[in-house]
Amino acid sequence: MHQILERGCTAVGLDSSDARLLRGHTNAVILLKKEQVVVKIARRGSRIDDVARTVQFVRWLMEAGFPTVPLHPVDQPVIIDQHAITFWQYLPQPAEPVAAAQLAKPLYALHTLPTPPVSLPVHDNLGAIRRSLSAITCLSTEALAFLGEHAEQLESDLDAVEFELAEGVIQGDPQHRNALHVGDGAAVLCDWDTVALGQPEWDLVTVEVHCRRFGHGERHYAAFADAYGWDVTRWPGYQTLAAIRELRMITTNARKVHHAPGSLREVERRVDGLRRQDRLLAWTIL
Repeated sequence: MHQILERGCTAVGLDSSDARLLRGHTNAVILLKKEQVVVKIARRGSRIDDVARTVQFVRWLMEAGFPTVPLHPVDQPVIIDQHAITFWQYLPQPAEPVAAAQLAKPLYALHTLPTPPVSLPVHDNLGAIRRSLSAITCLSTEALAFLGEHAEQLESDLDAVEFELAEGVIQGDPQHRNALHVGDGAAVLCDWDTVALGQPEWDLVTVEVHCRRFGHGERHYAAFADAYGWDVTRWPGYQTLAAIRELRMITTNARKVHHAPGSLREVERRVDGLRRQDRLLAWTIL
């Protein structure tokens, strides 16, 4: 990783000598403190065209004055040994994460944007679930069969859902860790890897799932719904979308266990909770 980082930074004239890893999950996220730049290194095998599309989309957001973390002004992505590297402005953060209510204003702004001049994919949770199920190696055959049957039932349930909000641009994974403080109680969105065209209800149910599963609580979510102006939990399709979103979170993390073996126990605990239909089981974030 350090070799890839050094070569990528050299290509755009940045000093990586004081690099510090902030996060290593889907991407390696690295701070160059002296440069005040955050570097994201995608895994080898990630689609370079997808990363290039993300850069193009964020540039459009910046030109429109949208509340996003800004790109560092260099030509990007930089490709080193099949890793796509992007560079972002560093925004120093306080200890407390962004509150759910702070996500409401930028999410509403995103959901009401005009059609962007970028060809975005169509949001497809069930397609992502099926791809993960075909790649999972850490769970038993019986557990995979259970998850597959659950996915089939939810796909059938989704056919009966009538969406209420207007389709548009959605973030795809809005949550407390995918937003950053910018002062005066405001926040900007970040991590645009999952941006897509789809129903805003998917974004709203994702915020609710994170509040309920990761210990933020009902009041935290209620403040978000009040600030956004629409409560997804009062909509008839809520239960189906919440169940699909949770299944995607479980299967995505199960697919990634070989990168993070320590996460297997939490994945198994979530699957067990799914069997017991325990909607209030607290999850440990991975």
